[in-house]
Amino acid sequence: MTRLDPVPLTADGFAPFGDVIETEGHRPQDMNYGMALRWPELARIETDAAGTVGIGRVQARKYELPFRLTVVERHPLGSQAFVPLDETPFLVVVAPPGAAPPPEALRLFVSNGRQGICYRPGVWHGLLLTPFAAMDFLVVDRVGPGDNCEEHRYSEADAPLISASNPF
Repeated sequence: MTRLDPVPLTADGFAPFGDVIETEGHRPQDMNYGMALRWPELARIETDAAGTVGIGRVQARKYELPFRLTVVERHPLGSQAFVPLDETPFLVVVAPPGAAPPPEALRLFVSNGRQGICYRPGVWHGLLLTPFAAMDFLVVDRVGPGDNCEEHRYSEADAPLISASNPF
């Protein structure tokens, strides 16, 4: 059985899978005559020529731990970003693009509650794992024609465990 242990979500650690959406390490620009600061490009949304970029919202229910991750998914036609609308940490499970990942290829990150994530196209990822509280997310995603969601299911015996004893 594979057990996933979380590591802190950092831009360097997450780089093979996408972008961490946070202002830390980025220089803001003045706007509105000095009355606001803008961070213009914290992540890049990629899409194929048939798709467009949409902005949406997700309300995620709280997960109870321990939790067996039985499904991962990927979006081959475009990237997908999730930005928390509160300051609650959440868990991020990822694996590199390519063939369906074996359980041991998965990585588990824990956000600091002020970070969002942007998956690159084709990156395998878990569901929105919110074990600390129910959460709301702003979502920036490819919309349009084509099948942009592929799933891979693990058998119950192979499904990685995210346990309540993991040190968050």
